[in-house]
Amino acid sequence: MQALVQFLKGLKENNTREWFNDHRTEYETAKEQMLFFTEIMIQEIRKFDSDIPAMAPKDCLFRIFRDVRFSKDKNPYKTNMGSFIAPGGRKSEQGGYYIHFEPGSSFIGGGVWCPGPNVLRSIRQEIYEHPESFKEVIEDEDFKRFFPEIMGEQLKTAPKGFDKEFEDIQLLRYKSYAFGHEMNDDQVLAANLVDQTVAVFRQLSHVNRFLNDAIAKRR
Repeated sequence: MQALVQFLKGLKENNTREWFNDHRTEYETAKEQMLFFTEIMIQEIRKFDSDIPAMAPKDCLFRIFRDVRFSKDKNPYKTNMGSFIAPGGRKSEQGGYYIHFEPGSSFIGGGVWCPGPNVLRSIRQEIYEHPESFKEVIEDEDFKRFFPEIMGEQLKTAPKGFDKEFEDIQLLRYKSYAFGHEMNDDQVLAANLVDQTVAVFRQLSHVNRFLNDAIAKRR
């Protein structure tokens, strides 16, 4: 992943269209590395998660170009490369596996990030009805070694339609059910990157199973 990391470092320091165009060859090399790694992950994840179909890596890869029309930040490019491996690819609202490479800020993880109201309610309802099953997954010692907490914003009170006195109400306040495991640059560049990532994703598959069963049950 050396070419990918080096390109992103340069882009972070020179986030302009001129620099990007002058280094387009390096960008294409970095993109190919990301697509190749994504393809390997698709193949490996399919060994333990039957929900993941055979799919094209390009359908999982996020664009590096930013939409700056309504943003105060006018930098034209993201300074990371990311892929989301899930049924339906990067636009999926199902639980999946996310790869985020960014010098100094890389992480791998997944779950469900900022879903629509119907999906979010389905997940909350499943947790409400089966809190022990959810806690059994997220409080497992091996799982918590990689994912000590649920990511993202929380409501200040109980979500509408749920009992405020519910014993595990804090589990229903999340707006996302996503998880992340940080990686430093040395880990990203290590020879065992694939093995590291597969080990993390294997643990993540348990919570994705819970989330996707909840979503499927209430479609």
